[in-house]
Amino acid sequence: MSTASFGTGGRSGKTPVPIILGRIVTSNHGIIALMRAFKRLLAALAAVSLWASPCTHANAQGQGFATTGAPRAEGIWKAIVPPTAMKSEFDGFDPIGIAAGARIKADCSINWVNPDDGARYCFSSGTSLEFFLDNPHASIARARAAWRKLAARPGA
Repeated sequence: MSTASFGTGGRSGKTPVPIILGRIVTSNHGIIALMRAFKRLLAALAAVSLWASPCTHANAQGQGFATTGAPRAEGIWKAIVPPTAMKSEFDGFDPIGIAAGARIKADCSINWVNPDDGARYCFSSGTSLEFFLDNPHASIARARAAWRKLAARPGA
């Protein structure tokens, strides 16, 4: 906590006044009120995390490990993987990876459908999708150009 001295003229004996979050608190009542508000915020965040934790934990365990005895292949951080393969552009490879010249397989748990032509694009991560959505038309054009080059390579 920083303090500032306020007084009159050039007099000595200035009283330090605590400054919290850009506001001047002139008594302990302001500090206590701020601490109580912070405590309520922490309690609310803890309640939300306790409420969400069992839901995600039960969902992750109930789908793979408990039924087969083996962990799921896609890991716990993936969205729900479709039970059957989805038809998508670039043979199911991530368009951002294709644009960079790499064939990164995507399982279509994260996908986007172009509202203009109905084409589905599958992504290997949410980061890839977000990057794609910054400018989808330019990303599609880059991926198509790179896809033609990748398809022309021998042994591809």
